Amino acid sequence: MRILVAGATGVLGRALLPLLAERGHDVISLVRSPTPGHVVVADALDRDGVVAAVRAAAPDVVVHQLSALRSPSAFEETARLRTEGTENLLTAARAAGVHRFVAQSIAFATAPEGPAVVDEDARLYTDAPDEGWARTVRAVARLEELTLGASGIVLRCGTLYGPGTQYAPDGAVGAALAKGRFRLPEEATGRTSFVHAADAAHATALAVEAEVTGRFNITDDEPVTGAEWVPRLAGLLGGPSPRTIPADMARRLLGWFPTYQLTALRGASNERARRDLGWKPRYSQWHIGMAGP
Repeated sequence: MRILVAGATGVLGRALLPLLAERGHDVISLVRSPTPGHVVVADALDRDGVVAAVRAAAPDVVVHQLSALRSPSAFEETARLRTEGTENLLTAARAAGVHRFVAQSIAFATAPEGPAVVDEDARLYTDAPDEGWARTVRAVARLEELTLGASGIVLRCGTLYGPGTQYAPDGAVGAALAKGRFRLPEEATGRTSFVHAADAAHATALAVEAEVTGRFNITDDEPVTGAEWVPRLAGLLGGPSPRTIPADMARRLLGWFPTYQLTALRGASNERARRDLGWKPRYSQWHIGMAGP
């Protein structure tokens, strides 16, 4: 198939493009600025430009994994890409006669209620007390609404790790743990569902080729509490066991979302993706992938 990938230069995109090519697909990247390779150029927030670019590419499938996480205004820009950008890509896809639309979402946007591990039907945390996170989740909800309304497929990726992510040795979290600068809140019972970028790319390739629609959690098999993964990852990176601090101090030192992740976040079940997509993670447990090959 001919596949257009919007967001091809990110961590997941860099893993996805060669995988799609290996599977025999013709891959085109939608980029904002001209780069080497098979690309079309458009700003995702410019509807007319996106429509023209997608028509020129004439793809069978559009994969939407746009974000702006390296931008100084990352949350605001990413929210716009998940709302306006999704609308523009869907408009362009319809104009170009695209028959399949795959969008990347996040598995850690659910509300802190119910069991410790939840499925894709759990409520999104659109009323989070932190307005920045609430705005992020509302944008995620809109992306999913638009995608499912177009009979597309939503992949709720877990917390990505691997080269180029925050959890790599040179990433923000990895470096802080290695240098003993990370602090662990008391009662760190929040559960993180990790997924290696290579596993997320494999799930995306399967979604491109599948006939199913709906939401799918793309996570490993072991949602893990902060009390477990933080000191263990510190050890894998050669750092000391992190100091424990009260939760109210954690909010000041770490910020609202990291504290929430470590103390209240629910894990995400990957059972539906295993059953309906035929996907399973190569790295079934987070520490296997983080330990490296």
